[in-house]
Amino acid sequence: MKLYVPLDSAAVALGADDVAAAIRAEAARRGVEITLIRNGSRGMVWLEPLVELATDDGRMAFGPMTPADVPALFGNAAAHPKALGLTEELPWMLRQTRLTFARVGVVDPLSLHDYERHHGLKGLRHALTLTPARIVQEVTDSGLRGRGGAGFPTGIKWKTVHDAPAAQKYIVCNADEGDSATFADRMLMEGDPFTLIEGMAIAGIAVGATKGYVYTRSEYPVAIDILRRAIAVAREAGVLGARVLGSDHAFDMEVRVGAGAYVCGEETSLLNSLEGKRGVVRAKPPLPALQGFLGQPTVVNNVISLASVPVILDRGAAFYKTFGRGRSHGTMALQLAGNVKFGGLFETAFGLTLGEIVTDIGGGTASGRPVKAVQVGGPLGAWFPPALFDTPFTYEDFAAKDGLIGHAGLTVADDSLDMLAMARFAMEFCAIESCGKCTPCRIGAVRGVETLDRVAAGDASALPLLTDLCATMKAGSLCALGGFTPYPVMSAVTHFPGDFARAREAAE
Repeated sequence: MKLYVPLDSAAVALGADDVAAAIRAEAARRGVEITLIRNGSRGMVWLEPLVELATDDGRMAFGPMTPADVPALFGNAAAHPKALGLTEELPWMLRQTRLTFARVGVVDPLSLHDYERHHGLKGLRHALTLTPARIVQEVTDSGLRGRGGAGFPTGIKWKTVHDAPAAQKYIVCNADEGDSATFADRMLMEGDPFTLIEGMAIAGIAVGATKGYVYTRSEYPVAIDILRRAIAVAREAGVLGARVLGSDHAFDMEVRVGAGAYVCGEETSLLNSLEGKRGVVRAKPPLPALQGFLGQPTVVNNVISLASVPVILDRGAAFYKTFGRGRSHGTMALQLAGNVKFGGLFETAFGLTLGEIVTDIGGGTASGRPVKAVQVGGPLGAWFPPALFDTPFTYEDFAAKDGLIGHAGLTVADDSLDMLAMARFAMEFCAIESCGKCTPCRIGAVRGVETLDRVAAGDASALPLLTDLCATMKAGSLCALGGFTPYPVMSAVTHFPGDFARAREAAE
């Protein structure tokens, strides 16, 4: 009898460890021999803890499970009150295009054998047959763009590092996942760490880097533990080390843990922290691709960007590029959170409209009230009202509507949300998290909070000041923190003027 219970942090927070313990205890009581695998999450958070039972027809899903539901698993499982059917046939799974997350929730995260049985290491093995320049070209031709921020073309960044002369180069994975409604990096590191390891090894071979670092936050203890153990397994198997899979290429990597400063999600602040310095943004130029970690040429990519590379090298750039819309190629790991009925991770090709994502996939609000707005791209992303729900989910279409995709986290809110309060939160968040390097961010955010408090007190003359302040912050900040803060503030003012008018009326 083989069962799967997620070790994913979200599942554990909802009781997965207790369910796993109950399964072991019930099996021992009945004298039944079981194999219990702690896998990653399938992404259906509203069904966690999700237990899967291996059957001749496939894996059967049960959820959300409690310890009290466990004994019935050992009887007629098909008649279990929490039985959902075959996991792969659930609507949430059927509608996805899983490329980067194809193995998450499927494999044992620490079994390299299981990883290889599900097409793992095929991309790396193919990369070893190519020249570094050809690998870079393949990534360029795929149209892969950064999945953690502004969507910069990955191949261009790699080529810059490839062409830079240096005795030592580095691959740095930005796993400092600090945006609200984002959990894709964590889910992948916990559920399929070998994909990230493989992607970083391919990147190292492509640009001539022999050392890699995964920079993540201390709030991710499970991901840190799983990834470190997976690195040890990969090193022991010869996937990492002086001769990658027996080749003449060397690449090794390690995990570094930061303290959770939001600004360290910006690549130059991250590099400072990685070097043991204060997390403060660096002026550019020089670009990290030329003078990055310890002053050497460095590739800095997000987890999902690097984890998307193995499928590109395995199945080809042309295959990957067929997914998506316009210049937004491939798939994106949508993360639905906030007041949403079906929260979780959904991987699909670029191009669905925001309305399809929120209403159809997400099921609308969990409260049952009308959707008022969706914030896309973290706490500094723009708020989109239903009037803009026809916007296709691509980098270009969102930029045209003064928004950004960022890490593809979506926070759904119903009509009870006060947008003036949310605008103030964005300014206060920036004021607290600012590294202090740029005056528009350091000073502007504080003045922004004060200005919004004036608006809330009924001072209508403060609104024009807010507009000017946001323009100054956007133009004068070196990193995304201060530069993006105007997005949530001005989208709230523009799309929800009634919330600001009510504040003035209340004061009067």
